[in-house]
Amino acid sequence: MTDRPTPRRERRDKTPEQALAALMRLCARAEKSSGDALRLMRTWGVAEEARREVLRKLTAQGFIDDARYAGAFVREKIRLAGWGARKIRTALRAKGVADAAIDAALAETDDPEGRGARLRTRLERKLRTVRAADPYDLRNKLLRHALSLGYDYAESAAAVAELTETPEIPCDDF
Repeated sequence: MTDRPTPRRERRDKTPEQALAALMRLCARAEKSSGDALRLMRTWGVAEEARREVLRKLTAQGFIDDARYAGAFVREKIRLAGWGARKIRTALRAKGVADAAIDAALAETDDPEGRGARLRTRLERKLRTVRAADPYDLRNKLLRHALSLGYDYAESAAAVAELTETPEIPCDDF
């Protein structure tokens, strides 16, 4: 067996018309944000001015709508991944979605009771697999897990305390 180098894919630049057609096909299959579209066009070598014009056409024709994208993203991440609001907000900002669209999407799906139940379910699942030397270590690992999912500290600490059946230890200000 000979070691042949894998052939490198040459970057093929697209014209603005080709980029528009490609993005229309992509957006017809799955929601894309304006940030996704701009990133793709940048990798395709589309000029800056042409990128803005293509994005304007896509938004005008309804192929790209950041508010619609944010709503779908929030619903998916809450239901399927069990993410909290902080992690969702960070991910949407990274995708170039405006804060107003993020706030509206999060407000639309905000359910405090459901959020607490989702967090407890995720912590119970984590509790089955976590190895801890003592109760303090267990609480810390569960708390870190809850915070990594994007839930705020107070909500996470309360859920961990409830799950481990220990009184909440107040956090001193540093």
